[in-house]
Amino acid sequence: MLMPKRVKYRKQFRGRMKGKAQRGNKVDMGEMGLQALEPAWITSRQIEAARRAIVRHLKRRGKVYIRIFPDKPVTQKPAETRMGKGKGAVDHWVAVVKPGRVMFEVGGVDFEVAEEALRLAGYKMPIKTKIVRRIDPISGQEVTG
Repeated sequence: MLMPKRVKYRKQFRGRMKGKAQRGNKVDMGEMGLQALEPAWITSRQIEAARRAIVRHLKRRGKVYIRIFPDKPVTQKPAETRMGKGKGAVDHWVAVVKPGRVMFEVGGVDFEVAEEALRLAGYKMPIKTKIVRRIDPISGQEVTG
């Protein structure tokens, strides 16, 4: 599972997921990417499940880029515990994803293979996603295989 090696503070506030992703909203390293269409907390287990789905379909060809990292701790109090007595212990880690964020990228394989791999990864996500292609900065056109 992905999680930070160390953090400055053990526990965090929940925060808000207002607006669209200002950064990480374009395909940078690969040729195709999986883009979020809704805001959500993506757990480290969901990221790992999607990564495995992509890698299994690519069969050791190409390269997979994970563009999100679960660096937000989520706390959970034990079951059947009375209210009060402070905040619970850290249970798992999540990545805060806003609409427009490119979560995974695939490069070095045919577009059909990459598209199918990202489609399988999209099923592992708790939100709606879409598959996007990299846009050439000079021509402004989608990169074609």
